[in-house]
Amino acid sequence: MKKLLCAVFVVLLALGAKSQTAEPEAPYLRFPTIPAAKLLLADSSSYFTKEKLKKNQPTLYIVFNPGCEHCQHETKEITANIDKFKKINIVMATPESFDKMKAFYVEYKIKDYPNIIMGRDEHFTLPSFFMIHNLPFMAFYNKSRKLISTHEGSYGVTKILEELNKK
Repeated sequence: MKKLLCAVFVVLLALGAKSQTAEPEAPYLRFPTIPAAKLLLADSSSYFTKEKLKKNQPTLYIVFNPGCEHCQHETKEITANIDKFKKINIVMATPESFDKMKAFYVEYKIKDYPNIIMGRDEHFTLPSFFMIHNLPFMAFYNKSRKLISTHEGSYGVTKILEELNKK
């Protein structure tokens, strides 16, 4: 009887230890559709929500930091190849200050690219939704607004387009 009680105790102890070390599943994996984030736009008075995206187009979400060199490089690469992104919604979001975002918006002439939406994630919705560790962070969605994949760090135009062309 003592052996049986010891065995049950060991099993319960192991299960308890395992449940405490398991990382919680990221919300974007439980809800693999475009997130409901409200972004303050560069005009400082209007907001972007996912309902404003053009329908039947793939969507690329980029979470960035205006001071991040990798984020700056990725933005330069995308804008230099914007003709390849004409039928893709690009949403660039930052939790950084509005002033830093606005300076980035002006420097990279984002207003010249109608398919790029840039806004400030005032409520830090996206970093927690995606459980982001590195920037730039990218989430790729298909035409049906379902998640294809995510990537942290620089990726390059060719790989971005390959991801967005996946079904």
